[in-house]
Amino acid sequence: MSFDPKEFRRCLGNFATGVTVITAQAEDGTKVGVTANSFNSVSLDPALVLWSIVKESSSYPILEKASHFAVNILAADQIDLSNNFARPSDDKFANVAFEAGAGQAPLLHNTAANFQCENYQIVDGGDHWIMIGKVVAFENNGRSPLLYVQGSYAGAIPFTGTQSPDKNVASPETLERLHNSAIYLMNKVLQKLQENYLPKQSATGLSSSEARLLLVLSDAPNVSYDDLTNLVTIPEPDVQAGIERLQTSGLINQAMALTDKGLEMADRLWAISKQQTDEVFSSFDDEQYQSFKLQLQTLLKQLS
Repeated sequence: MSFDPKEFRRCLGNFATGVTVITAQAEDGTKVGVTANSFNSVSLDPALVLWSIVKESSSYPILEKASHFAVNILAADQIDLSNNFARPSDDKFANVAFEAGAGQAPLLHNTAANFQCENYQIVDGGDHWIMIGKVVAFENNGRSPLLYVQGSYAGAIPFTGTQSPDKNVASPETLERLHNSAIYLMNKVLQKLQENYLPKQSATGLSSSEARLLLVLSDAPNVSYDDLTNLVTIPEPDVQAGIERLQTSGLINQAMALTDKGLEMADRLWAISKQQTDEVFSSFDDEQYQSFKLQLQTLLKQLS
């Protein structure tokens, strides 16, 4: 049975993964680094992990011969680092902070975690090589990880439960601190918003990355490709894949301009957003709503 490769990849994108940068160094000192979301555990005894690399990759010869490689699990604020190692470059390590690990494999700074691995086994996996490593050292930095799902980067928001806390379990003092914590409250609100909004967006047939691209293109019709990649939180390789999908679906043309069909879909997405906004802020008057948006804009500027 044959599959459309792009549709197969799009379907696989529904499985959320973390984002890693795999690094290694050759005997002559040449360093390689590739962004990969195929990392997974294999065995606890011995401690084995795996990831895969496309056979045509220019980095593979060095990774094949290197005695060790490092798996750097990226933190949620390291999107730029992911993009850096996902795109071709003469020196991907320029201006990147790292230190040498086992076998001189670069360990990137401030990641969520890392694994230093002996090159244990390489298995033929179709159009990829499956790289299995034996873990010789690891470090857990406790930072929130960067996620990847439906062609977009995402952050991990732990579920805190859908029911009110049991007053018989938690002390009044703990509850008071929780419900007066702005961070806790923002996380809870974001979780609820995603629970309500994402299923409605998915009902359009578009993935999160495709919907995001279409909304940006509808709001900035003359945006360049480079500016588009800066406006959307999507891995650079998936920006092109998303554009191709929108073109194949007849939503945009070759110049990235929305077609009539695309304009209708964008209107539908904006309508979903407005409906969600109206529901969420139904108890706010206009002054409260404008004040809330202003506070959010101020926060974003402070955090940028």
